[in-house]
Amino acid sequence: MYTGKSYKISEFLFWTRRNILWLLLMGTIPTILYQVFGFKWLSVPWPIVAFLGTAAAFVVGFKNQQTYNRTWEARETWGTTISASRTWAMMCRDFITDTDIAQQMIYRHLAWLTALRYQLRTTRNWESTGKSYNREYARFYSIPEKEIPIRTELAKYISTGELDTILSQHHPAMQLLNHQSNALTKLANEGRLDNSRFFELHKSLREFSALQGKSEKIKNFPYPRQYATVNRIFVWLFCLLLPFAMLKEFNELNNVASGMFKGQMVWLVIPFSVLISWVYTSLEQVGESTENPFEGNANDIPISQMSRSLERDIFEMLGKPDLPPAFDFRNNIVL
Repeated sequence: MYTGKSYKISEFLFWTRRNILWLLLMGTIPTILYQVFGFKWLSVPWPIVAFLGTAAAFVVGFKNQQTYNRTWEARETWGTTISASRTWAMMCRDFITDTDIAQQMIYRHLAWLTALRYQLRTTRNWESTGKSYNREYARFYSIPEKEIPIRTELAKYISTGELDTILSQHHPAMQLLNHQSNALTKLANEGRLDNSRFFELHKSLREFSALQGKSEKIKNFPYPRQYATVNRIFVWLFCLLLPFAMLKEFNELNNVASGMFKGQMVWLVIPFSVLISWVYTSLEQVGESTENPFEGNANDIPISQMSRSLERDIFEMLGKPDLPPAFDFRNNIVL
């Protein structure tokens, strides 16, 4: 998540510079053919390209709205998860009389949250972190889940035996919830947890399972690829045809130009076609970077920082003197 007032234009140009180079080439070639080699038949009627531009604007706007909704849903899900986690810690502290077991339950919950965020940071085929412009921009920030092994993080909260068991399973986060349920059942069977408190704590586990499912839904079900594909095709087809539609329009400006500019107005097709096309390609790229809010891009939900803030709150709640350090973030990008 970017926490600055706004991105610098230099950062945005760096991020989109490959598109700019392609657009520059796409604008230069037809202009040279038209102006230097006299291929006047290359001009395309403007209404055709304008209609295509309208269609491209529609699909880009639709995609960006839907991808924003995915990011907002992810933010709401994790906000609820953090709030429910604070409640869980308080209930464990107050409902379970054995302080060691209460702490064990709280720590196992922190392990669940850790396992879940590591699971959400794994890479999927449809995600965009592997694209060249995102790989280059990634050097401006750090992703804790990519730098710290999951075993190191989980070892702070659960025993070595449980850690080995959890990591040998296909779905560590779900197994930690299962261990929590087993521990609650054992306390209830031993008479150390009355029914009302047992059901209240178990209700929280069901809520955590549902919240995990919501996060996994966003992670594992991409923005429909047919819409993403049509969006890209429309945008780049418009960018390809735009210079051809502008040739005749700028050539007619020679009728009102004078001096050294007369006869040379067609060359303005290059900068103006690049500028207009860059707006479309940039919107498409922004939408793409918003599709998957857990993948590790600069605009993702800061699940690492949210989890660490929760850990610090819980440690203070338990009276622990040594709080875990907050994750470092660079260039106003918090993950």
